[in-house]
Amino acid sequence: MLRKIKKRKPTTVDSLIGQNSQIIGDFRYSGGLHIDGTIKGNVLADEDDHAMLTLSDKGTIEGEVKVPFIILNGLVKGDVHARQHVELASSARVEGNVFYRLIEMAMGAEVNGKLVRIPEDDNSPLAISHLAAQATD
Repeated sequence: MLRKIKKRKPTTVDSLIGQNSQIIGDFRYSGGLHIDGTIKGNVLADEDDHAMLTLSDKGTIEGEVKVPFIILNGLVKGDVHARQHVELASSARVEGNVFYRLIEMAMGAEVNGKLVRIPEDDNSPLAISHLAAQATD
């Protein structure tokens, strides 16, 4: 049986965190976010199924990431939750678990944690937090 795979929806960059910028604390946004700098806190997308995060090879996030569409090429020290799609480019490093519905992983990408697939039929935040609890056991 063939399943139709949802294509990534292009999102413009609405917010940019430059290479010489550092944010301490949680960062909540909607739309598109590109990070070249450092965030020491959680990165959370509003309840928008089209929100996208791009972390460049110069970027770092020290906290949990909860965004529907994610492209990582930098360092994340914390769990990554992609309700739709996550792409780990060749320079991506994740020191935590990755929760995903669809995943692309390039040669050279590194995950120091568990890969946990989110079932297609379950979008509820409760189910996702339950999967997170199971991954830490």
